[in-house]
Amino acid sequence: MRLLALGLAAGLPIALVPPGWSLPVAEKEPNTSIAQASIPARSGSGTQVVLNDQPLNLPWQLRSGRFGVADFGFLQDLGIDLLDSTSPNVQPVRWFSDAAIASLATWVEGGYRFLDITDLAQQAGWQLQPNGNRLQITVPVGQVQAIRRSRQDWGDRIVIDLNRPVTWGIREGSNEFTLTLDAVGADAGSVAAIANQPGTLLKTLRIASTSNYTRLQGSLDPTARPRISTLANPPRLVVDIRRDALTPRDIAWAPGIRWRQQYVTVNNRPFPVYLLEINPRQPGLSLRPIWTDPVTATGIAPLITTAQRWQAVAAINAGFFNRNNQFPLGAIRRNNQWISGPILSRGAIAWNDAGDILMDRLVLNQLLTTAQGQQYSLRTVNSGYVGAGLDLYTRAWGPTYTSIVDNEVLVTVVNNQVVSQQPTGASGSTTIPIPANGYLVVVRANQTAVTALSPGTQLTLQTQTLPADFSTYPEIAAAGPLLLKNGQIVLNAGAENFGTSFANQAAVRSAVGLSDRNTLLLVTAHGSPTGQGPTLNEMAQIMLQLGSRSALNLDGGSSSSLYLSGQLLNRPPGTAARVHNGIGIFLKP
Repeated sequence: MRLLALGLAAGLPIALVPPGWSLPVAEKEPNTSIAQASIPARSGSGTQVVLNDQPLNLPWQLRSGRFGVADFGFLQDLGIDLLDSTSPNVQPVRWFSDAAIASLATWVEGGYRFLDITDLAQQAGWQLQPNGNRLQITVPVGQVQAIRRSRQDWGDRIVIDLNRPVTWGIREGSNEFTLTLDAVGADAGSVAAIANQPGTLLKTLRIASTSNYTRLQGSLDPTARPRISTLANPPRLVVDIRRDALTPRDIAWAPGIRWRQQYVTVNNRPFPVYLLEINPRQPGLSLRPIWTDPVTATGIAPLITTAQRWQAVAAINAGFFNRNNQFPLGAIRRNNQWISGPILSRGAIAWNDAGDILMDRLVLNQLLTTAQGQQYSLRTVNSGYVGAGLDLYTRAWGPTYTSIVDNEVLVTVVNNQVVSQQPTGASGSTTIPIPANGYLVVVRANQTAVTALSPGTQLTLQTQTLPADFSTYPEIAAAGPLLLKNGQIVLNAGAENFGTSFANQAAVRSAVGLSDRNTLLLVTAHGSPTGQGPTLNEMAQIMLQLGSRSALNLDGGSSSSLYLSGQLLNRPPGTAARVHNGIGIFLKP
């Protein structure tokens, strides 16, 4: 039960229009994208669309008298299919038809891509009324003629016959879905009959109809998802419940960003793969590490929340973290500042604004030297990976530090001089400020260092990265293990201190790769319709098939998340775990 939004891009032909519709074709191709146009006096924006009195959390904009709606709503709230495209300035769409019915002008702002709905709304007689943060849209309600259900070799099918094309929306949870149509009149007898039929992958089905909409709610086999399509003449909505539910896509989403979905076969198993191909040299495009809270290195959140907080248009989850205390476990470097340091010689990706990219195993050596010549190696910087020895904590960790393990000694350093020592008791018992013009050295089980780092001691801190080239890159994210280097599989989980069970398990996975075209591939791979997700070795082979010459495994399992403009591409948001950090993609409007 959602808005149908199919405005026309100038000069593009209409392949097919639903019965009774007649949309004009503008006279010429625009010579600039809407994103480049100046914001006019008739402007407005908001984060909520109210469709036939139902609120939707859907960003919208009014620019030069043109209404745009964020494109993620077309798929999950509006029932509009986004088709393959080759130009980022226009988006072909399909709705109860066999081919594209229109191509919509696009623009990107504030982390979202907007599609122009103005022409269609005018021709269809919809009423669009902005009211503060809300855009009120009133559309006609259709009629359900019949609902049919059948079992198939591959799963289950539900067919809904309609008197006209209608708007509809889908919500997915863990092994369940809710489908809502702006159509009424489902016959109670037939509804009861199909709801009680046995299914193959569809376990239960409930159907309810009100004066404004019809709603289907189903529970599914854990291996299945709904795949929804529309047909014309007569209008029908088809819901297929199947294990191979991925819809192939190849969309030029924005300048420098290509959205792809496909199956990749390894060891005779097809894996559903969702990926974003990024041109790091695209003007106006930048990549940055992102994490839960810019003020502190601690905490976890859904990737959707983190990406929206930073106003990234796209993102993928990246490094590991401790789920108990929500501390980072691996390298995060932004604008030459270590938010969290590398651990255990694990794989990392580094880049700069020129589009240069390096992937390799990363080591950070830090040496603390006293004025008396005593030297102490620091294990990590701003890390939840703790143990006996010395660790460094800066203001990137947050304004304060709270003891992580029992019996730490907190050494405060200001302007390269020790100013105080603070012994602690039990973990969590002591909190002290981290100086803005210095750092903390946290000493664990090393009395010699405690004696040497007495108040008044002058210190020198030296750092070195291995390989040395990492030091020239301002942005770094790490996870591991490294999968590919120079077009060859170099997977060695043991060399990066991963356990045997981690190395051998099959799981949902995330990875980042560098292609032969010097584009960056942000990739997630899920369970094959015939079994589980890929192993690390299979993920390396997937990245090879996608054209990567270098590749790095990222945190996976329930953490695996690929974000684009308000949505997760690879899974229902409710099935994704909270994560600590990711790699964000930013576009200037």
